[in-house]
Amino acid sequence: MSTQNIILLLDLMGIFAFALDGALTAIRTARVDIVGVMALGMVTAIGGGIIRDVLLGETPATFQDWRYLVTALTGGTLAFFLSSQLTHLSKPILLFDAAGLSLFAVIGATKALEFGFGPLQAVLLGVITGVGGGTIRDVLLNRIPTVLSANSHLYAIPAMLAAGIVVAADLVGFSAGWIAIVGALVCFGTRVLSLRYRWNAPSPPGAPPL
Repeated sequence: MSTQNIILLLDLMGIFAFALDGALTAIRTARVDIVGVMALGMVTAIGGGIIRDVLLGETPATFQDWRYLVTALTGGTLAFFLSSQLTHLSKPILLFDAAGLSLFAVIGATKALEFGFGPLQAVLLGVITGVGGGTIRDVLLNRIPTVLSANSHLYAIPAMLAAGIVVAADLVGFSAGWIAIVGALVCFGTRVLSLRYRWNAPSPPGAPPL
């Protein structure tokens, strides 16, 4: 499988995971109908990618390839019709969110490198891609975005790790495709462990306890 196909597959997997995450979050936290479920699923799924592509100066991939929209719609539709079977929604939501974060972080960094961005800019764009859709979702739900919350249990930091792995591999000449998978797995594992053991980033000195 070529590097381009690996990147496309990871991108679509990230969209599907975030669509499920956004739709399930909407069902669990707000009184929404099918329009609200699908809208929040779509925003979560494609928001980060649109921000990424706009910053890269190109037409968002969502509007160039029908597979992006279909994948997002499929994730939202599955969440809508299967929500009654998911009696404990919090764990599936967190896992889908971790998967989407991981996949989008490496995709953002990889595309930035392909466009000739520097290492630091590529890491930053990877993080923005990973957290962008979820941030828009949280704003629409009138919540403090997860990435800004003091008890988010390492959200942006795993994305930085994933993007950093991709950038470091590129600097030493490794192929971006399979390294992207490694970076995504590291991000996912770190995020899940932080949720399991309640790891948090340091708070400012004198801040009230969580």
